Amino acid sequence: MSGHIVEAVNLNKFFKRGKGMLHAVENVSFTIDAGKTLGVVGESGCGKSTLGRTVIRLTEPTAGEIKFKGESITGLSKRELKARRNGMQMIFQDPFSSLNPRMSVISLIMDPMRVNHLYHSKEERYAKARELMDTVGLARRVEDSYPHELDGGRRQRIGVARALALEPEFIVCDEPVSALDVSIQAQILNLLMDLQDERGLTYMFITHDMSVVKHISDEIMVMYMGQCVERAPVDDMFENPSHPYTKALLSAIPVPSIEWKGREPQILRGEVSSPVDPKKACRFAPRCELCMERCQSEEPAEYEITPGHMVKCHLFDK
Repeated sequence: MSGHIVEAVNLNKFFKRGKGMLHAVENVSFTIDAGKTLGVVGESGCGKSTLGRTVIRLTEPTAGEIKFKGESITGLSKRELKARRNGMQMIFQDPFSSLNPRMSVISLIMDPMRVNHLYHSKEERYAKARELMDTVGLARRVEDSYPHELDGGRRQRIGVARALALEPEFIVCDEPVSALDVSIQAQILNLLMDLQDERGLTYMFITHDMSVVKHISDEIMVMYMGQCVERAPVDDMFENPSHPYTKALLSAIPVPSIEWKGREPQILRGEVSSPVDPKKACRFAPRCELCMERCQSEEPAEYEITPGHMVKCHLFDK
């Protein structure tokens, strides 16, 4: 399959907080081509996970439109959405809290098939679950084990197997390696990339680690306080970062060298403004060294500085 498999248009998700509305996701638009990976990065609380959940309607959007394989799924009823749910799955951040502690490994992998009435018998589901264990690198000797008996890497492999159980085309990976040791992170990342090559999967990969997102993504979207502030192909993003926030994120990547070569991290100062009923201004203005007067009273538009490279900043208003 070619073309856009996922498309979001002016997607919003607000939460009621006291007397105001918390703008978790605001006017975010993007597309993901089949077989590609969109990396979504930003600091904690910027709306990455909310965006991922909203795209597959685990969280209902406040406004905007979501399309899956060209069909709008925004207004579908729960019954209609369930019929299309097999094509969209999610791998969660914490592999332990996302698994039922009272179910064995093989039961956890079989459960999505049972709930969605796949295969005619328990024996068929069992055979498919064991096949998935082989696919994700889980030894069959642990099939009767429980999550608390396994390490984080094996638990996350169960999460990957559960996501694959319904043979989806699109998977939201919500920081799937952030809770794992570095060596295990590499194993899970390589597993996800191998699965993508073998099955033609499409990913939205959510992370706060710029090194990880560079390794797995085709395109990167940088979020700040619920908004997309920059979006570009991965090579362009790392070679030509344009938004001041993106530059700060990239400068924080550790360099494996004893020679610093004069490269200093960019320290962000100032306070993060409130996401509850934010005023129409640049959200990053209170922390930006390049802040202008208009940044504090006018929300920047999105500018295309090179083909496919979008940035939301007044500095590019030529």
